[in-house]
Amino acid sequence: MPKFIDYNYNQMVMVPVAFDQQILTGTFEHSINYLVNHELDLTIFHHRFKNDDNGRPAYDPAILLKIVLLAYSRGVTSSRKIEALCRENVVFMAISADSRPHFTTIADFISSSAKEVSKLFHQVLMVCDRLGLIGKEMFAIDGCKLPSNASKEWSGTKADLQKKSEKIERAVGYMLKKHREEDKKGARDESMRQREEKQIATLRKASHKIQKFLNENEDRQGISGKVVQSNITDNASAKMKTSHGVLQGYNGVAAVDGKHQVVVAAEAYGQGQEHGLLEPMLEKVRDNLSQGGDSDVLDGAKVLADSGYHSTKTLEHLEAQGIDAYIADNAFRARDPRFQTAARHKANEPVKPKAPKQRFSVEDFAVDLDDQTCTCPAGKTLWLKCEKAKIGQHVFMQFMGRQADCDNCPLRAQCLRSVKQKGARQVNVLLETLPKDKTKVGPIQRMKEKIDTALGRHTYSMRLGIVEPVFGNIRETLGLRRFSLRGKEKVDGQWKLMTMLHNIFKIHRYGWAV
Repeated sequence: MPKFIDYNYNQMVMVPVAFDQQILTGTFEHSINYLVNHELDLTIFHHRFKNDDNGRPAYDPAILLKIVLLAYSRGVTSSRKIEALCRENVVFMAISADSRPHFTTIADFISSSAKEVSKLFHQVLMVCDRLGLIGKEMFAIDGCKLPSNASKEWSGTKADLQKKSEKIERAVGYMLKKHREEDKKGARDESMRQREEKQIATLRKASHKIQKFLNENEDRQGISGKVVQSNITDNASAKMKTSHGVLQGYNGVAAVDGKHQVVVAAEAYGQGQEHGLLEPMLEKVRDNLSQGGDSDVLDGAKVLADSGYHSTKTLEHLEAQGIDAYIADNAFRARDPRFQTAARHKANEPVKPKAPKQRFSVEDFAVDLDDQTCTCPAGKTLWLKCEKAKIGQHVFMQFMGRQADCDNCPLRAQCLRSVKQKGARQVNVLLETLPKDKTKVGPIQRMKEKIDTALGRHTYSMRLGIVEPVFGNIRETLGLRRFSLRGKEKVDGQWKLMTMLHNIFKIHRYGWAV
């Protein structure tokens, strides 16, 4: 029979732990400890404490910041789990000097430090700049849409929410009427009555919540000035369309430097549309990287952004600022010759039969340009409306059907856009396309021509490798799948905290050897 070493769980051993020896050189916790102790100015937290002469001593912000950064770096964002780590994990015991703060202290520190985190983000950014991690030659800007701590079921315009409240009141009235009828008949099921009374209390609480919101708030206005849906729980968040469906949340926008993927500007916005967000992000890049000099950090730098930021107003702003930008439009890939055969590589998609022709096109009309005649598919002759009509950069010969012929035509449904349409069919036959007047070409056309060049396509293709890995790291490695706070200011603080942590990882890996 084989022999094994005896073991017994009914025993105890006292293990001495030297906290300073647990923070080993080269580890991420050592980088956090060094950065907080020697590089960051934490006096920005001092205004929050009024216990100089009396009161209980408070936890040092340096200790709380180290704990939070280390926990977030491991994907732990729950304040209760962070408190447990400070009790059970030796590294957290060492980094906190065995302080063991309560989870409410940790939660309050995170939720109330949005302004201080914004300043810390800039301090960490300056450390990255001093260590040569920022190239300032290329910036890619994009957004990451994440759910907020609010349900989209509580969203709607004031009219929608009012209807929802009335529907709840009708349901409550129906159950109360049912209870009165049961009382008259003397037939009551006590267990069901208790469940329904509990449901009535829940419904009334929901109705009161809706009415309170309606009395205190007005309809939200979108970026276009139209009314958009509000949210009762977090009215600063917004409904956003994503590849995984519609979510209620915020758009975390980041400007990333091309050298080491350092986030140089970050902001959380409660809107899904990215139109109009490029301009403020570029201003944040200027503010964060300016060090009192007169030179503009965007002079000579390239700015990359996807089609979500493509608009006439944005492109005009970029041209006025003299910024070398590459902003794709929605038809960018359709014009790229490298994607012309993309359809053949799609996995076994069924071939859709072509839909029958719904409306006659110009090709279905018999046109003789020399004789200036036109005959419709029904065999009727159209009269010449205009020999040469200039529309944009194109010149057309226009023909018009006779009202009597079109009104009684059996092919009317195939010829006109609608059977209810009044008037006769007009046919525009293209004669020539005029050369473009470069002085009249707008910013959208200029951007298309710029990005369609070989250099433009090459430059724009670098956007994907600069900004998308940052969002992948924040979502997958750091574990930020949703914002746990509510309100624009707090969510923005949480987004800056995660992007700052991403930058600290860059310092740890590439910045120094400590």
